[in-house]
Amino acid sequence: MNHIEVLVILILLIMAVPDLSRKLRRPALSYPLFVLFGVLLGPLAADHVEAMIIQAGQVGLLLLLFEVGLEIDLPRLRQFWKPLRYGLSWSLAQYPFIFLLANLAGLSVSESLLGAAVLTGCSVGMAHGCWKQFPEMGGKARSFVLQAMVALEMLAIVALSLYATLGRDPRPAWIPLQLLGIAAIIWLVSRLAVHVRRGFDRILEAATHWRVHLVVLLLLAVCALGERLGLSAIKTAFFLGLFMSRSSHQGHCVEEAIAPISQRFLIPLLFVSLGLQVGWQRLVVPWALLPLGTAIFLLGWREILHRRWLPSGGGRRTYLLFSPNLTLAALGSSMALEIPGAAGAASWLLLTGFFISVLSIALLPPAPYPRPGDE
Repeated sequence: MNHIEVLVILILLIMAVPDLSRKLRRPALSYPLFVLFGVLLGPLAADHVEAMIIQAGQVGLLLLLFEVGLEIDLPRLRQFWKPLRYGLSWSLAQYPFIFLLANLAGLSVSESLLGAAVLTGCSVGMAHGCWKQFPEMGGKARSFVLQAMVALEMLAIVALSLYATLGRDPRPAWIPLQLLGIAAIIWLVSRLAVHVRRGFDRILEAATHWRVHLVVLLLLAVCALGERLGLSAIKTAFFLGLFMSRSSHQGHCVEEAIAPISQRFLIPLLFVSLGLQVGWQRLVVPWALLPLGTAIFLLGWREILHRRWLPSGGGRRTYLLFSPNLTLAALGSSMALEIPGAAGAASWLLLTGFFISVLSIALLPPAPYPRPGDE
């Protein structure tokens, strides 16, 4: 297939998949469907077309991490301490099993640690819609579960940041300095976010025709500046979104402003590109049974954890809200693809996140039937 044919199919797909997911009453299935399409597209797309999609997907990754940061509405530390402690216990109870399962799949020690950091996280952007219509929780439990979801996502992002930092220099003596470096990055971006937020607010207030372009341009300029200062563009995008905390003007938030180019184009291309890099060969039995078996085992272990030792106060199926993690798996897979010889680890990680997300979403209560005006 040439690049024009692929673009036509991609545009049709980006238009159709969200509507199909809503009709299935599973809006969070959109991202897994884009990954699946990328896997199927692999044998048909020419090399230069695949390279084009992968490069566009890298910009989508920055927008995704920025939006992940925006969706984390940090409460006060006094209110957040209990959910954070719960999230830490929830993650640590799964680390040994994920590490062993990753080793059984042939991953190295460092790749297994990357998998544990990613697969214990929660993609709040995917699970939030399921949380809103979850029927089995009261008011206090509902608030606690949402904050625990946020804690799990934050812990995964911090663990990935530490992993990337240690990957550059793993000497134990440097670990305290590396942790201080991460803290310095967070502080610097938090100071920068104050000024950037004013820029976003001015754009949202004054711009009309070029609003989307100006907002995305400002975000990419900040990420480029971060790279020049020695910061990772991915970290810059995430922490910038985190400290902007849903900047809005007259009810129009930044996510809505950039949605035409992020949610409706570049972020779907990111998941298509990851599917391309997985390769259809990875879906062949018995290799595909490894990530599928890992996903089933982890969901079963989470049910036991939630029922016996770490109840959240919600209903019996509340643990499923902690499980969708495909956006974090996409980030971890992108990091693994930068490591020479780690393509298999990237595929295992993305497919495991894919299966965990699809199975947990399928087991959660469906969304209400769409109203006629929403279709």
